[in-house]
Formats: sequence, structure tokens, C-alpha cells
Amino acid sequence: MSSSRPMLLRFESKDGQFRLTVNPTDQFTSLLSRILDNVPKNVDSRSITLSNKPFGGEDRLLISLKGVTIDRVGLRHGDKLYLKYSEQPPINGHSNGTQATSSHPQSRSNRLDGRPVPFADEGSISLPKATSIATIKIPGEVVQQSALDDELDKQDGKIKRPKDQKMCRHGQKGMCDYCMPLEPYSPEYLAEKKIKHLSFHSYLRKINSSTNKPELKSSYMPPLSEPFYRVRRDCPSGHPPWPEGICTKCQPSAITLQSQPYRMVDHVEFSSSSLVDSLLNFWRSTGSQRVGFLYGHYDRYTEVPLGIKAVVEAIYEPPQVDTVDGCTLRDWVNEKDIDEVADLCGLHKVGVIFTDLVDSGAGDGSVICKRHIDSYSLSSLETTFAARLQAQHSKATKWSDTGRFGSNFVTCVLSGDEEGAIAVTAFQVSNSAVEMIRAGIVEPSADPSVMLIRSEDEDNSAASRAQYIPEVFYRRINEYGASVQENAKPSFPVEYLLVTLTHGFPRESDPYFIAQDFPIENREIMGESQDLKAVAKKLSVDKVHADAGMRAASDFHLLCFLHGVGILGKDEEALLCRMAVSHDLEEGFQLFNTPGWATLLAILEDSGERPPKRPLSSSLNAGLGHLEDDQLAKRFKGARLK
Repeated sequence: MSSSRPMLLRFESKDGQFRLTVNPTDQFTSLLSRILDNVPKNVDSRSITLSNKPFGGEDRLLISLKGVTIDRVGLRHGDKLYLKYSEQPPINGHSNGTQATSSHPQSRSNRLDGRPVPFADEGSISLPKATSIATIKIPGEVVQQSALDDELDKQDGKIKRPKDQKMCRHGQKGMCDYCMPLEPYSPEYLAEKKIKHLSFHSYLRKINSSTNKPELKSSYMPPLSEPFYRVRRDCPSGHPPWPEGICTKCQPSAITLQSQPYRMVDHVEFSSSSLVDSLLNFWRSTGSQRVGFLYGHYDRYTEVPLGIKAVVEAIYEPPQVDTVDGCTLRDWVNEKDIDEVADLCGLHKVGVIFTDLVDSGAGDGSVICKRHIDSYSLSSLETTFAARLQAQHSKATKWSDTGRFGSNFVTCVLSGDEEGAIAVTAFQVSNSAVEMIRAGIVEPSADPSVMLIRSEDEDNSAASRAQYIPEVFYRRINEYGASVQENAKPSFPVEYLLVTLTHGFPRESDPYFIAQDFPIENREIMGESQDLKAVAKKLSVDKVHADAGMRAASDFHLLCFLHGVGILGKDEEALLCRMAVSHDLEEGFQLFNTPGWATLLAILEDSGERPPKRPLSSSLNAGLGHLEDDQLAKRFKGARLK
């Protein structure tokens, strides 16, 4: 662990030297105001660059280091950093710092179309923006990746093979080329098992074996690097920033699209078929489409070497406007609250699912097949939507020079297959697609099967900044069967941006939540609503058994509603979530005797239905049968006619 004691950093610029006392946990961006106090007043704060060497070092814009702490890059007490900056030219005797900030905001990025474009053209889902990539000196020491990734890093991933009775000539303890274990990225094994994409950790082993070779005793280099297709604002050449100037060091290289050979997640597993049926019931009742976010966890997928699967335990339906041909998401004001409930249950967002169904009219429940080999798998608009969500849920890994690489977020579609049945398909978009969407290089098309390259000839008088579009190419098989490279302008097939995943259900279902009868949120259009009466009805079923009360509370939608009501304390809510997931009777008895639960029951009594005040154990249930009969007889005796 790094020390929390203050330390001294030295700074040197062309105008002199100065020192600052900082804390190791301070972010670099928090030093901006103190640095400006020690440099000339006309310095452009957006141009301040930090470097570890006076010449030829690693230059990074200070504003691009948001979220990066001082100890994260390995700085120690007394280290020196070199400052580079440019001055703001005066206009009519005044500095243009305020004007430049308002007319050329550097923290936002929209289109890369070579022309000024208004900021109002951004999508509804915001993207993390950056004008450069902040690299980490030793990612393995500061990046905290998931426990599953740590576990897979320790596995050798070798594919064991039995002794070949025909080719092997050695004894039982021997080994030869015909029976030695294969690497997890072996092309022969992948072709035999018909595995289209390498798993992420198999791909990592493959490129790391070629990047870092311990036998050469060379310095370690992180094998992964995220694509970056934007103009770098921290160019060391000294020319004015884009669009006033550009050079080969700061302009993005040409992009050649190709199918991504690996996938971050290999399989999507729904813990129960009722999850999908619940989403389909909305379409069956209203005829409108529906969107839901998948909450679950990641686990090992043994069908693929070093594979990862996303296990879906719940589907939350955010506020939305649904129509027969699509959905529009509204502001999800309680998203953080739902994420907090999921975290208490040991879950987090793993993906999104939406329907695209049209009834065939045959009256047998069949639907029209819209997505097939001759049309499209995921439309260009849906690809953009998926890319924005993946950009928001990036993956932390110690094998990348930035500490981040790709995303484990998945996209599932419920649509008709070629037989007219409703089927699930799962996708991810490639890392290149995420960066192209983030950079504004591409945009959706009216034709769902193609993606458009933004034109450099577009002009808009209300524009606020200009950006640069690199050349984009892709390879295809022409009519003569030859592989040719073509320019992607003005459009290219959207399949170049997609990665397909497998999906399914477990052989033995063991879901986290065993109750699915509480009203689902944001379904008022169907006549379903979540209120205290619904809670009272759910908890007041003939439940003198403690396990019955526990099963009734094991519902993700009920947990989210109770969190919004705010009756239970934090400890009581955490206990409720643990009980709902673990189905532990001991935790159930502990919860049912808390003051918060007693307060909830008292409030529910006023809502019209009276749940049991305290669930009794099953051992006492048999002895209470005659007591219930006596109480029932007394009530009738008191109400009889005189």
C-alpha cells in the first residue's frame, strides 16, 4: 500500500521552477489551480502538459488525467515533473481564455466530420470523453480487476488430450506431439469444437506470449492497448491544436475493419426461463416492444477454454415509451438506487435486452422472422446503442496500459427465428466499434444493415468545433472469390462491428430470486402498479411457515420497491437482500425480529391487508391448527344473529 504522508513534487517549466506539497491520493486535476498560481497569467490552462522528461518523455495533458491519482503513476517524494504550455494571444487587450472555453469546449466530443457540428446532436446516452489516453506505468500494481479475472489469470488454460492409441508409442507417463496439452488458443481445437471467437483470456495468453518473452529478460510491456481514433490534443510537435493544425503524430491512422477474433464474454445464461417470459408478457398484452436491463454476475464458462459467462438473475425495466416498432428510454432517476440494491444482492449490470417482435397473424403464436442471414442481425441504430452502453461499462484489467480494456456488457434481442418461434440472440460490439462511436466517425443509417461514415462535407452554421475523420477501409470477398479491400465511405456492413455470443438456460435451475409474482415496475400501461397494498398482498399469503415468508421476500422487484419506500434501515435492508439471495432461515428469523420489519408490517396493516406479525417455525404449525379453528369459531359466535 502507498503511504498517505504528504510529499514534495518539483515542477520545471520554461519560466522557472517551483515546488508543491501534495498528498499521494490527490488527483492531478486538483493541482491545476496551484500550478496556475506559479506560471504566467496568460497561460492557457487547457494546454498544460506534464512530462517525466524535458525532451522525449511521456507527455500528457493535465485535463486528460481526471480520476488519476499521484501514487497511481508511481511518483515518489522529490520527483520532478516538466511543464509545457502555450500562452493565450490577447484580443483587444483582453485574454480570450473565457471566450475560448465557451466556444471551444475541450471536454466534449461529438462528430468527427471535418466540419463544425452543433453539440445538440449527441445521443441520449452520454459517453466518457477524452482527448488522449492516460497510460499507467505499472498497471498490475494499481488496477483492481474482478476476482474472476484474477482466478483465470492463475489458470494455465491448457487443453488436455488423451493418449492416441494409434500414434503414441510411449508409455503411460510419456508425452509426445500427439497427446501433449494444447494452448487455449489452438486453431485446431477451436475448429474442431466450432468455436468462432477466442475467449478474452485465451486471446490475452496468445498476444502476451508474443509481446513479453521472459527468456529474453526484456522489460515488461502491457500486451493490451485500447484503440484511439481521435486527434490527440497533447501533440508534442508544438503546432496549434486541431483544427488550426495537425501532423502525423497527432492525427489518427487509417482504420481497417475486420472481424474481432476474441470476445469479452462467451456465453449468456438466464438463471430461469420466467425472466424472459415476464418480458414477453408485456408484448403479448400490449403489442408494444420493451427494454430491460440485465442484472447478474459473471462466472467461468467451461465449454470454452478460459471462458466467461454472464449469468442473468433479474431484469429491471426502466422508464420508457413503448411503441409497436421500438422503444424510447426516459430519464432513469433511480438508477443508482437500483444499482445499490443489486450490489447488496451481489449483482450488477451485465447487459441489456429488448424485444423486436411482430405477430404473424396465423393465430398460433408464431412471429415474423425479421433478422436472418439476408437482412441483419443487429441494426445500425441498435449497434450504436450497444456501443454507448459498453463504453459506460468498461472492463478493468491489469494487462492494459490504461487499466481499461473493452467491456463485459452484453446485448440480447428477443425476435422471431426462421421457424416463426421467439428466440434469444446475444451480441457484443467490437472495441473498434465502441471507439468509432465515441469518436463520432460513424452514425446509424435508415438501412438497418449498414453503418454510415460521417461526411466531411457537411456544414452547419451553428457549429461550435471541428474534428477529423480518418480513412476507413474494410475487406470483403468480391464476385470472383478474391479478398479485396474497399473504402468504407459512404457506408459499410454493420456485421464488421459485431461479435456473436452463445446463450442458454442451466440444466438445473437455481436462481437467486425464487419469487416472480410482485408487480413489475413502470408497467402502469398494463394496469400493474407497485404500492403498499401489493406488498401486503405478497407478504400475507397463508404463511405461518418461516420459509414461506422468506420465499415471498425473494423477489428483486420487491426489494427495489422497499428500497424506494425507505422504511428499513441500511443494515436491515442489507440483511433482507442477503436473505432473499441465500434463502437462509436463520437470517430470515433475524430480519423478522428487527424494528424496521415491525414498522413495515404496521404500515402494511393500514393499507388494507394484514400480513402475519411474526412467521412461526414449521414445527409449531401442526400444534396451532386447533387454535386457529377456535379463534375462527369465536369470531362467528360473536357475529351471529340474535
